[in-house]
Amino acid sequence: MAPSTVTASLPQLAKMIDHSLLHPTMTDAEVRAGLELAKRYGVATACIKPYSIPLAREVLEGSGVGVCPVIGFPHGNSMTTSKVAEADEAARLGGQEIDMVINVGKALSQEWDYVADEIRAVNEAVTKHGAILKVIFENGYLEDEHIVRLCQICSAVPVAYVKTSTGYAFVKKADGALESKGATTAALELMKANVSPGVHVKAAGGIRTLDALLAARAIGVTRVGATATVAILDEARARGIGDEPEEVRIQDDRPIGGAY
Repeated sequence: MAPSTVTASLPQLAKMIDHSLLHPTMTDAEVRAGLELAKRYGVATACIKPYSIPLAREVLEGSGVGVCPVIGFPHGNSMTTSKVAEADEAARLGGQEIDMVINVGKALSQEWDYVADEIRAVNEAVTKHGAILKVIFENGYLEDEHIVRLCQICSAVPVAYVKTSTGYAFVKKADGALESKGATTAALELMKANVSPGVHVKAAGGIRTLDALLAARAIGVTRVGATATVAILDEARARGIGDEPEEVRIQDDRPIGGAY
């Protein structure tokens, strides 16, 4: 049974959030506004498209909020050399945390040497600049056996984080409709159980409420990607969560996620 309470403070919850600014239609003005929001709420990072690194550095300088560009995003289909070059430049220009999408087709083909070599190469490209790597699996396309193997590979490298999804992967259902699957309780528990102790888990896709964030924290998730930062942290304040850690009740105990 999932815990009904979790220990947390408002600053701890804020520092779990990578505020997502990744929608393809976002203008520079909208990105700037999102960066100002990330700074105002004191989140962990602002997650941005690589061309926004200079703007993010300008807005976030001295704020304690990190710059987190994505690479190979959202489908992960670039050549390894392209991913390495993109990651190297993103870290060199000031990206402190880099979120990379794996080659999903290679994982489904069980070409694990290719997948491992790519992750290792990108990790080396970012860590030489003092940055860290988060590896996006895109769980909605994968079976549990793929997720477990990816956790093992990422633990062996090792990378800093494994991450559930981009939020931009759509799967066609039997009726022809498209749905996107993000973080789920089952997947987060599976990932947490299969990474080494030094590798963290990031939940992304569908973490839109305070209770979802608290439930992820109870599983052992240390970071989430979210666009609903304001709603989540304003609800935390409204519930009286303060600056010191305290036991917080998870009011909505339904499983995390699914389609969104």
